Amino acid sequence: MGDLEIRAATVDDLRAIVEMLADDPLGARRESPDDLSPYLAAFEQLDADPHQQVIVAVREGRVVGTLQLTTIPGLSRRGATRSLIEGVRIHADERGGGLGTQLIEWAVEDSRRQGCQLVQLTSDATRTSARRFYERLGFVASHVGFKMNL
Repeated sequence: MGDLEIRAATVDDLRAIVEMLADDPLGARRESPDDLSPYLAAFEQLDADPHQQVIVAVREGRVVGTLQLTTIPGLSRRGATRSLIEGVRIHADERGGGLGTQLIEWAVEDSRRQGCQLVQLTSDATRTSARRFYERLGFVASHVGFKMNL
């Protein structure tokens, strides 16, 4: 399958990232790879923020996976810093081959390097296979999440 490189995303990776975000039933309803302008604006903000990382996995020059890792300082848990993993996507050609595990393990190790005491993530309740995947990696479904669209 070729060597895998996990690195910070660049603006040149943006189209591939957005295409992966749109390549599932939920993403197909809320993402639009035809117009990259809002993604570019968001990427520029993320890239300028030292607490944000957009990460890509690249194999043979092709972006095949992505995630966003956010570091959040906090007061709770005795002033613990936590990380938040979001936007995990694996290219359809790579699913089931262990790439998702490699990306999550990378994010957990990077969180440790940054001094985080907790790693958290959310997954849409309809993604039952994703829930099994995260539980297999040691994540515990410990909270009920709430969202409000604005």
